[in-house]
Amino acid sequence: MTKPSSHPPEHSSLRKPRRVVLIGFMGAGKTTVGALAAKQLGWRFFDADDRIEAIAGKPIHAIFSEEGEAAFRQLEFKAIASLLQEEDAVIAVGGGAIEHEPTRNLMLTSAKTEDSATLLVHLHVTLAGTLARCEGTGGLRPVFADRAGLAARYERRHPWYQQAQLTLDTENTTPEEVAQRLAEHLR
Repeated sequence: MTKPSSHPPEHSSLRKPRRVVLIGFMGAGKTTVGALAAKQLGWRFFDADDRIEAIAGKPIHAIFSEEGEAAFRQLEFKAIASLLQEEDAVIAVGGGAIEHEPTRNLMLTSAKTEDSATLLVHLHVTLAGTLARCEGTGGLRPVFADRAGLAARYERRHPWYQQAQLTLDTENTTPEEVAQRLAEHLR
């Protein structure tokens, strides 16, 4: 179900988006929905995590454990900056990318300039939905390992996610339905 964004659509008088950036908390379905939407649109799909791992030459959990979150966020910024150059692309970014001010500003600026071809889309999931979807994946998701801080992260990120031009609820719908809604919005 499409939830209205708190901001008016900014692409109505602009050129049609040539890329979509999916943001949202872990477990929102960014990778799954992104791949499905890209296929429906005939576009390419990119997962920023894959680009980060290619740049670093190691898995994300190793970057976090060996170099720390600050180093990871710098790599993430570099990866997202390169992905924002792609056209006919759906790009899924990590849930925490929005917390890193330079990355957040890069994404928001990319989506809100007059000549922008970027549509920033928030895939919304509740914290309970995240817990249900991500149960048992703590080793693969570094932030999920810190259960005590998870709710605080969710609350801290939520206002930034709401700055997207479009919000799609992923809680009570299938990834295929969300991808279809996104594709319809772009047509």
